[in-house]
Amino acid sequence: VRINILVAKAQKIPEDGWTMEDGTPWPGNNPRDHPGMMQVHYGGLDTDGNELPRLIYVSREKRPGFQHHKKAGAMNALIRVSAVLTNGAYLLNVDCDHYFNNSKAIKEAMCFMMDPAIGKKCCYVQFPQRFDGIDLHDRYANRNIVFFDINLKGLDGIQGPVYVGTGCCFNRQALYGYDPVLTEEDLEPNIIVKSCFGSSKKGKSRKLLGLFCKRSDSNVPLFSMEDIDEGVEGYDDEMSLLVSQKRLEKRFGQSPVFIAATFMEQGGLPPSTNPTTLLKEAIHVISCGYEANTEWGKEIGWIYGSVTEDILTGFKMHARGWISIYCVPPRPAFKGSAPINLSDRLNQVLRWALGSIEILLSRHCPIWSGYNGRLKLLERIAYINTIVYPITSIPLLAYCMLPAFCLITNKFIIPEISNSATLCFILLFASIYASAILELRWSDVALEEWWRNEQFWVIGGTPTHLFAVFQGLLKVFAGIDTNFTVTSKASDEDGDFAELYVFKWTSLLIPPTTNLLVNFVGIVAGVSYAINSGYQSWGPLMGKLFFALWVVAHLYPFLKGLLGRQNRTPTIVIVWSALLASIFSLLWVRINPFVSTTGVMSNSFMGQ
Repeated sequence: VRINILVAKAQKIPEDGWTMEDGTPWPGNNPRDHPGMMQVHYGGLDTDGNELPRLIYVSREKRPGFQHHKKAGAMNALIRVSAVLTNGAYLLNVDCDHYFNNSKAIKEAMCFMMDPAIGKKCCYVQFPQRFDGIDLHDRYANRNIVFFDINLKGLDGIQGPVYVGTGCCFNRQALYGYDPVLTEEDLEPNIIVKSCFGSSKKGKSRKLLGLFCKRSDSNVPLFSMEDIDEGVEGYDDEMSLLVSQKRLEKRFGQSPVFIAATFMEQGGLPPSTNPTTLLKEAIHVISCGYEANTEWGKEIGWIYGSVTEDILTGFKMHARGWISIYCVPPRPAFKGSAPINLSDRLNQVLRWALGSIEILLSRHCPIWSGYNGRLKLLERIAYINTIVYPITSIPLLAYCMLPAFCLITNKFIIPEISNSATLCFILLFASIYASAILELRWSDVALEEWWRNEQFWVIGGTPTHLFAVFQGLLKVFAGIDTNFTVTSKASDEDGDFAELYVFKWTSLLIPPTTNLLVNFVGIVAGVSYAINSGYQSWGPLMGKLFFALWVVAHLYPFLKGLLGRQNRTPTIVIVWSALLASIFSLLWVRINPFVSTTGVMSNSFMGQ
């Protein structure tokens, strides 16, 4: 109750904006133009005199004319702030719409991160996403059971699951772009030197590393000074130090405190640090211009260039040879909320698909990037699959339309073939579903959940993936940023899952609605033709109807969502879809591609 009261007060913004305790205006009244701000809540000391954890609110600087990179930029700012203030060796990333559901989740992750065998090469521990507030039958596959309980579990046996953007515990060293410790030779200190500066044939860069790198729990340097070259021919010590410092600043930014923290492998701060100085440095590292001319967002931290920055960030780590772990405790570690409304769900899938297209058309694409690292072949194929899937919307749309057009033109989708070819087709069809059955048995995924995933692949693939392809091409090559906005329609529905029946207009609804209407028209046309032609035409009709009804079965949840609880559908959706269905049907009849040109000419000649 107290929290809800505070939220209600915070939502009522005063006309003159918020004010500070001393009466001055709050610097954050303009969310797009304000300085960097921090608020530190000290936890005090425990019974043994040790400092308790602090709660720190961070608002990075926002100025017009600067690219802030949304979530990825915010995460990179938090990496730097936490390194300056506390420098913990591990980070936990949880989205604002998720909450802790298992108090032992961090211990679960630390069992892997601190494992002596794999801890040094583990970049992150990913937990599956679980959701509250989803309808019983999960009409629009919000739980993504097939992805989280089949795909990611399978990747866990290769090089680890992809990073999904939340519910993930990170090794801070992996985010800094360092290489993992894979063998006994990699335990030598040059592993970090190689990652930062390439091969160290000349030891001019090692001097500074030996000065900076001290373990937080001892006075032993991270690098053995006996192995460091005593200068470089043609350079004195001061010049070597200056060159190395410039390289570090170009990589991490101009913050000596942060650069020093990046080399503390076990985390922690020196005991002589001044809290006031650290707060000033923390404000500095979240300024707008800090990342300029550095490798932030390019090679280190969260990677920029896509709305799905999580895929890029995980790919960069795996390409350097890091492995990731998929941790699925019996009690879900985190739970969150998911859009159960049809329009909101489609726009969510559109955003994911657009991010995949952006990666496909960027220099970070797994097809041609990361070959100088240690990315395993099957892991690369998995990453390629995560970015090329929107393109499958083109053949998917064709497959959904062809059965209806065959019914309208009274032609069959599959031509007459030999017995051997029919056998091959049946074996191929059976192998696909046999593999699906094996996956279900192995992962304990229920058949209904798998079928919901199959249905939404068609529902979401025909509009969102297709729109994402065109939107991505326009954005990358023409610089045109097209947004498919959602307009809410007021609802007088009450009760549980009322949002499920709220209709929100979006152009994403037109392709699947058109698909449904075309197939309904085809079914009516096919049955009418069979009635007029006699009983001998009912046999061939059954095969045609099977494919059309198979498409309708996949689109059935969409049809329920379109009609709503009271069977109310906006007129604009019906008009546009009927218009497109009529155009496509008439155009197909006019073209009639199943009839050869020679046959048409012969019939015309005989008629004359």
